[in-house]
Amino acid sequence: MSTTAATILLVDDEESIQKLLTYPLERDGYRVVHARDGDEALRRFDEEPIDLVVLDVMLPKLDGLEVCKQLRSTSFVPIIMLTARDDEVDKVLGLELGADDYITKPFSIREFRSRVRAALRRAATPQHDSSEPESIAVNGLTIDPARRTVDIGGQPVQLTYVEFELLRALASRPGRVFTRQALLEAVWGGSDYRDPRTIDVHVRHLREKLERDASEPEIILTVRGVGYRFRDR
Repeated sequence: MSTTAATILLVDDEESIQKLLTYPLERDGYRVVHARDGDEALRRFDEEPIDLVVLDVMLPKLDGLEVCKQLRSTSFVPIIMLTARDDEVDKVLGLELGADDYITKPFSIREFRSRVRAALRRAATPQHDSSEPESIAVNGLTIDPARRTVDIGGQPVQLTYVEFELLRALASRPGRVFTRQALLEAVWGGSDYRDPRTIDVHVRHLREKLERDASEPEIILTVRGVGYRFRDR
């Protein structure tokens, strides 16, 4: 998929935001599909192939968090959430429901364009280390980087794009201590504009999906009995 030919679903009920964001997206070569409430967003998503969703949290009918949840139940399309305030609850909920990234209003157009390009680039060309084995197996957990699948005891586990990249980075180097900065580099290719605590949310969500006992401190990711750690700085 060429990022310059990508179709972006822009979901926001404010006309001014729609106009403000549509112009730079179209100037960068993207096709923009608009929706102004949650119901319309889901309908438009079903009508045609969408490569990226830019989704406001505060929407009429269905809010952005519910839209994110419903989209993620059937699709791994990249989702960037827009929050109207620097509300930690909104950010955590959005990430836990499967959003790949979030931007807090007000934001610069330069930041917005950078986030969109990065999300489309990750989706189009998943990171791959040539030294990485064809599959990674740890105590019943199997990760297939080429097919981007994960299973436990033969049962598939559904992960978001970010969760998969985070798991692959950790599991490919067992025993290594990762900083949040290192994981931001591994998953997003950089830490520009991103809160390092974003990693904590994804780690917690990943553990809930993979580990039978996720009650240990969040700084330790236990995958089928094998611990992976990251430093708190």
